[in-house]
Amino acid sequence: MKILAIETSCDETAIAVLEGEGGFENPKFKLIANNLLSQIEVHREYGGVFPSLAKREHSKNLVPILEKTLKEGNLLQSTEVESFGKKRIEEILEREPELLRSFLYTVPKIKKPGVDYIAVTYGPGLEPALWVGINFAKALSLAWDIPLIPVNHMEGHILSVLYDGKGLSNSNSQFPNKIKFPALALLISGGHTELVLMKDWLQYEIIGETQDDAVGEAFDKIARMMNLPYPGGPEISKLAETKRGVEFENQFNLPKPMIDSPNCHFSFSGLKTSILYKIKNLNLDKNTKAQMAKEFEDTVVNILLRKTKKAIGESNVKTLIIGGGVIANKEIRKAFQEFSEKEKLNLLIPEMKLTTDNAIMIGIAGYFQALRNPKGADINGIEASGNLRLI
Repeated sequence: MKILAIETSCDETAIAVLEGEGGFENPKFKLIANNLLSQIEVHREYGGVFPSLAKREHSKNLVPILEKTLKEGNLLQSTEVESFGKKRIEEILEREPELLRSFLYTVPKIKKPGVDYIAVTYGPGLEPALWVGINFAKALSLAWDIPLIPVNHMEGHILSVLYDGKGLSNSNSQFPNKIKFPALALLISGGHTELVLMKDWLQYEIIGETQDDAVGEAFDKIARMMNLPYPGGPEISKLAETKRGVEFENQFNLPKPMIDSPNCHFSFSGLKTSILYKIKNLNLDKNTKAQMAKEFEDTVVNILLRKTKKAIGESNVKTLIIGGGVIANKEIRKAFQEFSEKEKLNLLIPEMKLTTDNAIMIGIAGYFQALRNPKGADINGIEASGNLRLI
């Protein structure tokens, strides 16, 4: 099964083509082509993602990235321009005039590619950004008569661990790519911090989630407090790294909100507020920033580990999955690797290049959704859902 996947949930415009086989019993994936364009530089001056700019950039970049991806996958063939539902496509893309012009100029000249499904993220994420990708996918589905599969972005992060990284530059896959059920997924990103129990394929139960800030959001907010560049997470980690291996006592005694609560929920707002008040009374030189960064990072690792251990203790978990952008953090990765080795857990973490938002993970999730619903979805019923949850 070949899938053309589209991801526009936030500030990455991504399109990939991959091939899946083996069904639910023995899933395997081959990457045919993959392209991603980050908008970090566009949003840097705002200190975060600006939704209207993200929407504009997606509209501008989707068609060129589609062409590039099809060409790299040897799927780009020219054809004579024919009538292909132009009026309906104009209706679908009427709110993205730049995308519509680019689409009508380019896509009618492209022969229907040899893919079985188109998969697209429909949530969660920034709704203006989601709508661009969804409407683009709808228009392609109509133009080429290819079934459309809507994909939950967080399901993509979970299932990204099933791709072994072959075809990605500098790939170094370290973990087996088999999920043994029941499995527990810790999803940590700029918008999410949640623990998800998987009893079987495509069956999810959220058993813990943040009550306020997501962990990635906390990294970015604290980086802004210390006048570090956006995105803040990597900057915090760079500073913290300079204090690794240096013996000293913790200076700031940072709180660990909800760490001893009887549930598996998280809270990072109190930690953020504590740092805000401490910073007001400090001379924020490089050394102090590095010390604060290390203590904050250590506190986050402690909280994530403690809550994950609690969730594992309450279920007969055989596989631990960790997905989302924050698992690119070296200390969090290291801590969970050591924990899983000690507990003899099957740990699955995505390749570093797949921790960020990407279309490969959307294609993988689309593969499983297509197995469950071979006819695809009614395109008229697919809508952006910024707060979509896993169910």
